Amino acid sequence: MSTGKIPFLVAVNGSTVLLPCTYASCIGIKNLYFNWQFNANGTMEKLCESTIPYEGVEPHVSVFHERVEFVGNTPSNNISILLANITFEDDGEYTCFGRNPKEKFKNHSAIFTLSVVDELRVVDNTLTIIIASAVGGGIALLMGFMLLKNLTIFVLAKMEEKNKECLVTSSGIDNTENGLSGSKADSKATPKKK
Repeated sequence: MSTGKIPFLVAVNGSTVLLPCTYASCIGIKNLYFNWQFNANGTMEKLCESTIPYEGVEPHVSVFHERVEFVGNTPSNNISILLANITFEDDGEYTCFGRNPKEKFKNHSAIFTLSVVDELRVVDNTLTIIIASAVGGGIALLMGFMLLKNLTIFVLAKMEEKNKECLVTSSGIDNTENGLSGSKADSKATPKKK
């Protein structure tokens, strides 16, 4: 039995709420008994109950509370209920209970907590927005710094590469003008004797 990832709900007085519950079995089900109960100051008050004969078969659900409606469906292993026109007296814990004979009649249950309020409280997110903006700005600044650093390194590398090319070119010209071997000075014809 599971009531989902968030097993609680805050709802406004007079609204209709879904109390979720699903079941799962590795070995399948046969005559799975389930019920919903409300903990009314220590006394468990049964809201509805039924038995699912086989997987995929819709059960005939007995409802014991006038504002409860069964909305589950067995193909999706769902045994959720709707509680209509909630009041402050509906505030509390709701238990989704199940027993599967195929699992040696082990009892399984999940608790869902309902809190009924007069009006929903507006949450001030100003501080959260300021913190998120500061963190985002810091990350953007760091990324900008890294980009500028890499661009500077790239430009300096290109300038150094260009300077090396100039030195190689100029050293070739110097060699020819200084009369070193392989230069223009060696290619002069020797004067003939008369």
